[in-house]
Amino acid sequence: MFLFSKNVPKYQFILKLVFQTSLEQSCHNSQLTRSDISICAVSLDCGIPPLNTRIVGGEEAAAGAWPWQISMHRGGGHVCGGSLINNLWVLTAAHCNAGVPPEQYTLYIGRKSQQGANPQEVSRSVTQIINHPDYNSETSDNDISLMKMSSPVSFTQFILPVCLAASGSSLHAGTDVWVTGWGDIGMSLPPPENLMEVELPIVGNRKCSCSYAITENMLCAGQAEGGKDSCQGDSGGPLVRKQNSRWIQGGVVSFGIGCALPGLPGVYARVSRYETWIKSHITENQPGFIKITSSGTDSDLSASCSTRPTVTGAAPITTAARKH
Repeated sequence: MFLFSKNVPKYQFILKLVFQTSLEQSCHNSQLTRSDISICAVSLDCGIPPLNTRIVGGEEAAAGAWPWQISMHRGGGHVCGGSLINNLWVLTAAHCNAGVPPEQYTLYIGRKSQQGANPQEVSRSVTQIINHPDYNSETSDNDISLMKMSSPVSFTQFILPVCLAASGSSLHAGTDVWVTGWGDIGMSLPPPENLMEVELPIVGNRKCSCSYAITENMLCAGQAEGGKDSCQGDSGGPLVRKQNSRWIQGGVVSFGIGCALPGLPGVYARVSRYETWIKSHITENQPGFIKITSSGTDSDLSASCSTRPTVTGAAPITTAARKH
């Protein structure tokens, strides 16, 4: 991951019980226990990290800044990212776990360091993996997956769910978003020890199609001049957008060519395309879905390119092309 600079506002950690017409059915149950009510109350406050206070200068994220970030381990090491979407389920990329049995994975929640102490973290094994039925490993279309943890996690200041982009969300070209992960931070450099974060502009699909043969199930982000991007090891992690007081996940890190190269943005699974699919598998304590809105006219509507891409989806990993 190639990095950035940004002020991130501070939020109070307030857990309050507010029943609204938009609550999920599971939180309307008149037989809820006190524990259930607490879970519902916190779940409804998705996307509000109380410790997101750090002024970042291109180094690392503060502990607790992104409390939904998951570190997925297999074979004793970090392989992919993911995001906590309720107290039992994680959203990630299908290419991270396709063909691998769930018992081979361990998920770490509330982690900052891959090498040092993480006093606030918990770990869970995985009991179920649900990859999108239309996932295509050749084109990376529908590169999205759900992982069910072995037991629910308790929410803390360091462990909270992210909100998800609802169907019909829009992210105009140039919209600022954030990507987090433990992916590579430079060519020939070792992976970072600590969780990293980077701010990127959305690249509209018309413009992005000049570089890749993408589908409507994808979105792109990156600087035209390069220098900032997600990279190997960030796969499956969240791309988020702050709207009012909440952070909403609009993308899942999927693929790209190289890292942070000019004219080659990163490509992400578009979360808003999968609201119905996600809800069909998570029938209790459903994630919080919020529609991302963009104002004005999308500059991507007038974008054009002289040639069409020859790259379809994620090419095999070589010195020039890679899965994130």
